[in-house]
Amino acid sequence: MRVRVEFTTEPFHGEDDHLPAHVTASAEALRQAGLSPDLGPLGTSVEGDADVVVDAVSVALKEALSHGATRVTLTLDDADAVVTSPAPSGTEAGAGSAAGAADAAGAATDLTDGLSRLITDVERELGGPLATLPRAEKQHAVRLLEERGAFEMRRSAETVAEALGLTRFTVYNYLNRIRDAAAEPTA
Repeated sequence: MRVRVEFTTEPFHGEDDHLPAHVTASAEALRQAGLSPDLGPLGTSVEGDADVVVDAVSVALKEALSHGATRVTLTLDDADAVVTSPAPSGTEAGAGSAAGAADAAGAATDLTDGLSRLITDVERELGGPLATLPRAEKQHAVRLLEERGAFEMRRSAETVAEALGLTRFTVYNYLNRIRDAAAEPTA
């Protein structure tokens, strides 16, 4: 079985290009186990054989803690699992019929097209493909997309993460920081 593990270590240091010791130490532990981690200041992810990944992540988290991490948040997913969308409910007119299925597919396409348009607009505004932007501009892109409602769409974080060249977990961390900052009272 293959698994994918994504974890964040705190404190966050996401505003500059220097990764904190708890991030680099955990990544090195993963590399020592023969894995290729995808890392950033707000999240690290790795995928591979379950036995290898689970053992390596255990060592990596101990390294993170011994190098200054004060908190770790982790998710583990079966990388081989096929993700499927739930079927539309039968309460709407035409559901269950060919027309209902076409309507549902059309709605999904409309949402996907809407998200694509939002991403294209932000790319145009920021001057290039999101994946090529420096970290601070990627964070700004997430802020712009959040302000424009992009993350209200189902599975949008995955699409945005792909466009940014980041993990979904990192996009969620950027969103959490943006939302936390917005919730803070102003003086």
